[in-house]
Amino acid sequence: MRIEDSFDFKNPDYVAIYNTRAFRLHKIRNNPQLLQSLKVYYKAHPAQFISDWGATYDPRNPERGLPSAIPFVLFPKQIEWVDWVIQRWKNQEPGIVEKTRTVGMSWLSVAFACTMCLFNDGITIGFGSRKQEYVDLRGALKALLPKARMFLSLLPKEFLNGFNVDTDAPFMRINFKETGSQIIGESGDGIGRGDRASLYFVDEAAFLERPELTEASLSETTNCRIDISTPNGLGNPFEIKRHSGKIEVFTFHWRDDPRRNDEWYAKKCATLDPVTIAQELDIDYAASVEGVLIPSAWVQAAIDSHIKLGINKSGIRKCGLDVADEGGDLNALAGRHGIVLEYIDQWSGKGLDIQYTTVKAFDLCDNNTYRTIDYDADGLGAGVRGDARVLNSSRVGNNKISVNAFWGSGEVLEPDAMHVGDRTNKDYFKNRKAQAWWALRLRFQNTYQAVTTGVVLNEDNLISISSTIAHLDKLTSELSQPTYNFNETGKMLVNKKPDGTKSPNLADSIMIAFAPTPPQMITFTDHDIQQLEMGAY
Repeated sequence: MRIEDSFDFKNPDYVAIYNTRAFRLHKIRNNPQLLQSLKVYYKAHPAQFISDWGATYDPRNPERGLPSAIPFVLFPKQIEWVDWVIQRWKNQEPGIVEKTRTVGMSWLSVAFACTMCLFNDGITIGFGSRKQEYVDLRGALKALLPKARMFLSLLPKEFLNGFNVDTDAPFMRINFKETGSQIIGESGDGIGRGDRASLYFVDEAAFLERPELTEASLSETTNCRIDISTPNGLGNPFEIKRHSGKIEVFTFHWRDDPRRNDEWYAKKCATLDPVTIAQELDIDYAASVEGVLIPSAWVQAAIDSHIKLGINKSGIRKCGLDVADEGGDLNALAGRHGIVLEYIDQWSGKGLDIQYTTVKAFDLCDNNTYRTIDYDADGLGAGVRGDARVLNSSRVGNNKISVNAFWGSGEVLEPDAMHVGDRTNKDYFKNRKAQAWWALRLRFQNTYQAVTTGVVLNEDNLISISSTIAHLDKLTSELSQPTYNFNETGKMLVNKKPDGTKSPNLADSIMIAFAPTPPQMITFTDHDIQQLEMGAY
């Protein structure tokens, strides 16, 4: 069994790890022939080498009762990241890593680079950042290459192949003589203007001062550029590439770190301003954008809120279907049980027709015992109605799925009611989409207040996002993407794609699933619709 499979990251027993390593090292030294086999294995499994032998160093550890140097045991998301980077390297393609601050990406990336250079011949791995002091500064572990030197110095000599940190690691460079591999560092406008690289990491890429220079130089330097960063607003090259749909994206959220939990997050929220929390912890690109409809702090509070508040799942079981508008867009289906979003999925609409989308949605409903779909009827989604009728014609009894159109461009519900201050709905909202998004905002706001204060006024007005659903990281980001403002007549409208971001399909499907319906609204079955069109009613 691997160490990381049973390791308690919240209460680490480093003594046990060191004892295990000492036993293994003793075995290797008594059986030198094992070493070559291990090197072959670690060449193909770099993440395992880091967990088996790697260490990190933090002078702040003693104040927490830990040694300065501690074993670097990778948790599952870190192992997944290593495998993801290797795949990008083998495919000779770029990648984007969006991350929460404090998840250990700097140590992970340099440990990976050192491991690759120890066991692979003739590769060059580059590191670039906006300032030289972030890449290499002797004696300062905040920089990347000093971390790499420290990682190497803490390894058993058996794996170093004669490497000497004093002679083989000059400024901005680490040379691995036996393999002929190297790690190079560059900074500022000089990123990418040095040696060709097998793999190049751009650290905090969203904060480069002149990113256009880096874009040009790195295009000729490497076939595998990995940009790593926390968000820095909208409109910069990092954000544009991240949302382009053309580059593989890896999301590293604080919830992926087993050392973090809601209590840790609450403490951060109590000491940091909302924009910092949203941008650096919640990976919210619109953190500093005015008019964000659903702040990221509200979204985070809603994750498993029914568990936090002791509310049992009950009520309606239905889905919201957002239909892809164009070739590069995605269809999305969200399933709710009462206030709990318990299921979500997405699939490409490229090259497919509406019939396929409808069949897929029906299959997902069957698999998850949903019998109602509210679908986006604007644009291409209008075709769902006819295809659903055909599908339902071959179903009997309870196997039929009730399909209801959601017209986001249509008139507001209960137009003369006053749900926002002293203005009627028809005077406040531009259309039903704006009204539905506002209703979703209120659910998240109510939930945030309930979770943070413990006071639940009406649990039916809350929302909970199950932490077990797929695409959780993407969903939480999308929910905080839409903004709202007011048109020339003072009516509220929603902008789902501020500054050219992609359509938030997952979030749209949730908005549709939770969109309010008036008490007098009747849900027609396909049989009812046929009878209406025939004049039977």
